[in-house]
Amino acid sequence: MSQLLGLLNRAKYFLLFIVLELISFFLIRKNNVQWDVTLFNSSNAVVSRILKATYGAKEYLYLKKENTSLALENKALRKQLTQAQLLAEERPNGFYLADSIYANRFDFTLAKVANSTTARTKNYITLDKGTADGIKPGMGVIGPKGVVGQVKSCSEHFSVVYSILHSEFRVSSEVVNKELKASGESALGLCVWPGESRSVVDMNTVDKFKPVSVNDSVVTSSQNLIFPSGILVGNVKSVETPTNGAFHTIEVNLATDFGGLTYVYIIDNKLSSEQEELEAEALANE
Repeated sequence: MSQLLGLLNRAKYFLLFIVLELISFFLIRKNNVQWDVTLFNSSNAVVSRILKATYGAKEYLYLKKENTSLALENKALRKQLTQAQLLAEERPNGFYLADSIYANRFDFTLAKVANSTTARTKNYITLDKGTADGIKPGMGVIGPKGVVGQVKSCSEHFSVVYSILHSEFRVSSEVVNKELKASGESALGLCVWPGESRSVVDMNTVDKFKPVSVNDSVVTSSQNLIFPSGILVGNVKSVETPTNGAFHTIEVNLATDFGGLTYVYIIDNKLSSEQEELEAEALANE
């Protein structure tokens, strides 16, 4: 206590100065309208900046929660969009119409990327969903912008995914453009990563007589067991048509940025087992 009193005694002239300054400002403010308005405006400006900074900090703190909320909303919209596209698939003269069971066969689970690689010849992505969430090997994985890969293996709470940046992964795809739609044709092929740039894949076995141009869209085809048709793979970067060969040589710019991937959607084709069993039975009976 004596130390505190000693400190106050040593600082008594400074404290007296502060008190007199406050009294002076109060008297000036009370008796001078211009000073009163200036002080009011200045204090408002300071308060405004503080509120703006506080709002910015709150917005940043809640950004993770907001991103998760948007990802969940996108999952629901993705399911609705897939159902609508499958029910309204364009076919010449309307000879084909998908039933509701076929259109509703895909389900989606939101997952977050826990780890990933892009610099190897066989790249993988680890997700924070596993068998406890109904995930199984073989399921397809897409991102907000397009195809990502396929589930390779699962533990109870995690899954490892073959990235499309994997030398052994193939995606059944097709080129989409106005000419092909007008003629009712399909330019089918397989997208495979050549092991170079993480943003470019090759598209093989596309008939050279099918019209393909730079910037045409490349999407998953209907001949696909793990992905719904129409999921974007990327856009044609370059196309060469050899005189002797039977197929175009096509490079595709990937839609998915694997360097900035955060949330993905794991796809469950609820009819895949039935299709695989039937095909295996047919092969066994040959």
